[in-house]
Amino acid sequence: MPNRPVHNYKFRLEPMRFIIAIVFIFQIGALTAQEDKAVTFNSKVSEVLEQKPNTYETIEGLFSKFKYDSIKMKHLASKSISMRYLEGESYALNALGAIYRNLSLYDKAIATHQSAKLAAEMAKNIELEVISLNMLGVVYRRMDLVKPALDYHKKALDIANSFKSPTQEIKKSIAVSQNSMGNIYLTLKQYDLAISQFSKSLGIELASNNKLGLAINYQNIGYAKEAKGLLDAALVDYQTSLKYNEEIDSEIGRVICYNSIGKIYIKKEKYQDAKLIIEDALRKAIKVGDQFYISSSYINLGWVQNRLNLDELSESNLKTARYIAEKYGLKSAIVEADKHLSELYSKNGDFETAMSYYKNSVDLEGTISNDRNLQYVNDIIVQYQNEIKNNQIKALANENEIVKSKLDRNRKTFWIALLGLVIIGGAFISFSRHRQLKQDKLILTLEQDMLRSQMNPHFIFNSLNSIKLYIINNEKENAVYYLNKFSKLIRKILISSTEKEMSLEDELETMQLYMNIENIRFSNEIDFTINVDENINTLSIKVPSMILQPFIENALWHGLSSSKQAEKKIDLKVSELTNDYVTISIIDNGIGRTESEKINKQKFLKRKSVGIELTKARLANFSKNYTNLYKMDIVDLMDINKKTIGTKVTLKIPVRSVVLKTV
Repeated sequence: MPNRPVHNYKFRLEPMRFIIAIVFIFQIGALTAQEDKAVTFNSKVSEVLEQKPNTYETIEGLFSKFKYDSIKMKHLASKSISMRYLEGESYALNALGAIYRNLSLYDKAIATHQSAKLAAEMAKNIELEVISLNMLGVVYRRMDLVKPALDYHKKALDIANSFKSPTQEIKKSIAVSQNSMGNIYLTLKQYDLAISQFSKSLGIELASNNKLGLAINYQNIGYAKEAKGLLDAALVDYQTSLKYNEEIDSEIGRVICYNSIGKIYIKKEKYQDAKLIIEDALRKAIKVGDQFYISSSYINLGWVQNRLNLDELSESNLKTARYIAEKYGLKSAIVEADKHLSELYSKNGDFETAMSYYKNSVDLEGTISNDRNLQYVNDIIVQYQNEIKNNQIKALANENEIVKSKLDRNRKTFWIALLGLVIIGGAFISFSRHRQLKQDKLILTLEQDMLRSQMNPHFIFNSLNSIKLYIINNEKENAVYYLNKFSKLIRKILISSTEKEMSLEDELETMQLYMNIENIRFSNEIDFTINVDENINTLSIKVPSMILQPFIENALWHGLSSSKQAEKKIDLKVSELTNDYVTISIIDNGIGRTESEKINKQKFLKRKSVGIELTKARLANFSKNYTNLYKMDIVDLMDINKKTIGTKVTLKIPVRSVVLKTV
């Protein structure tokens, strides 16, 4: 074989030496850059600890480049704590909380943001407190916990709006709160309300040219439009959001936009285009490490692969998404993955597995959306409870007939031999059993009447109408506030319907909620107070559930509704705890019973109250388990001129239980 020319070796070796030299130079440069960056960061830490600025804008200006580095933020938090620099501590902890949130470490994120909020409160720094509240709201929203998310964002918005001349950072916080409340409206499927909130936030971000805020709001508006079926308009908003994310070089922003654009392509049957952009989204999501968007990307990829008949890949990716969602508690992602898996198995003829996934998605979605569909759920539960009560009454009636027939047969069988004994014994057993059945039936009837009275459709309809008026009048905060109160009241009523008695503390809390709702229709002009003597432990005292509501309702509708008093009051007092009784008084400054009866006789439609009689029956039944019977007294209050100045209801409820002696 001929020898290989020497110059060939030189040709190969020279480039290799050149490449090694270049790599070495880059490594030296990278190390130098890292050292310079560390020096820069340390110098900024020293500077901030020396000057201790108290505005978010100043601190952000120093550390914005480092706030995504958990090691540096931990260092800043530690140094700030040691130097008692509360503003620096709050800033660093909020930055760490955001990092944990994006890694789907939600419990850790909540604890960190709570610590940041505490530091801000101790520093009396409103800017940082509002930022911490918004951060907490975002974490809870990621976890599909609508109520705490809404509470935190509303509190942040209320504090921020209290400023007559808000700073630039407070304006940004208002924009964040409005955006987050818009996202909550999205989860409630109130798309027009959501777009309204996003548009308000967008206006603030446009004024300050905050490109991150613009990217987020255009993305959210696109989502709402997509949900309304406006695919082309949504695509324009997604592309606008992507443009801003490209300008600020946000990798997580690209992930969100790629997934959203991919879903539009799927709905427009552009499957290949969708597949390419979603695959790109998945690669970037994995690189960022945000489990929420990793799961979403796998779901969308599995969805488009199903459309392309790549069934094995589709199944694998959807199950991967489901595994991640279960691991990190992402309920909405589990619901979405299960729906697509159900569709996939159904397409392939495996209907049993398809039904299993579908049922799981529906059940889980129901647990997420219980608070979102209050009226519907309320109707179903009331229907269900009534059906149970009716079935129990029928069963007891049938059992009563069976017992009677058995007793008749027994009397005939033993008539000759044990005539006297059978007659006496049979009569005793029949009477005892009949009385017990009658008592059980009475209890069930009372409970059913109580539930029907509490869940009065007029009360529910009027309450929802009152809340609707707030929405129509654009009083969103009042609407959300009273809707929360209304949902708590309904929940407590439903719980009380399954329990014969409850603690006095729960009863008082329920009455406060009831008055909050009823007071809407009185323009909040009624002053309702609850006073409990210090020596009374309301947790240890048991009372029949919802026992005070009929008296408060009477005070409202018969005492105060026709009163021309400038100041209308209802006082609920708990006092005089003895070994036998606790005394509860309900006092109003209305027109009194005599005048109320006169007015009621003149009305064409008379408001008939059956609540008091039902309450007496329930109290009588309740007292059977106690050593004393209840006492009730209703009197009209008079001034020195014998003029009626109100009504006082006094209830003495027994507290000492009957003790059964054992041999």
